[in-house]
Amino acid sequence: MLEIACFEITSAEIACESMADRIEFCDDFEKGGTTPDFYEFMHLKRHYQTPIYVMIRPKGGPFFYSDAEFIEMKNSIITFKEGGANGFVFGILTSNNEIDEARNKELIELAGETPCTFHRAFDRTADLEKSIQTLIKLGYKTVLTSGGKKSAMEGKEALQSLVQNYSDKIEILIGGGVRSENIEELKKFTGGTSFHSSAILKYDTFVTNDEIKKLKKLCS
Repeated sequence: MLEIACFEITSAEIACESMADRIEFCDDFEKGGTTPDFYEFMHLKRHYQTPIYVMIRPKGGPFFYSDAEFIEMKNSIITFKEGGANGFVFGILTSNNEIDEARNKELIELAGETPCTFHRAFDRTADLEKSIQTLIKLGYKTVLTSGGKKSAMEGKEALQSLVQNYSDKIEILIGGGVRSENIEELKKFTGGTSFHSSAILKYDTFVTNDEIKKLKKLCS
């Protein structure tokens, strides 16, 4: 399974026309992804069949939010759900970088039958084993992770452990610097079957169709 992160509509269209199994649609690459524009999302839904998972994140920076920002997240889920989102990507931590069980549960309940991914805020937590058990209990279907490190290659030992111990309970979506030059090694070492990449090569601005094709071929 190959998910392509798309930070603006041009990349999203390229990915939808290519071999991506699904896209993560968000805004603002510099902030690591924030909630995208609803009308751009609707354009993609009207013109493409590729499943679209929508990032729900009102701001960059730390993954804990004010009451107003939390209300904004809930409203975004309601709006994008009505628009036909195939999945949601979000994650709320406490100020101590622990999983905020109460708030995450509220968002999952709002999403209903729409599957939810906990994004790389997971890698900020101190105990990945404890955190993934919490995510499974809350009802997340997927966790996006680089194994607690800056990149998947750096975190491959932890990723291997997560895949071995939990992939039958939650999708382990391996991300963080995943490219065609390392995806084969990551797949072989970790045993993972789901991968996440921006497919943006050095010096490029947008997703690259050739890179998506290479990634898909190597992870299949």
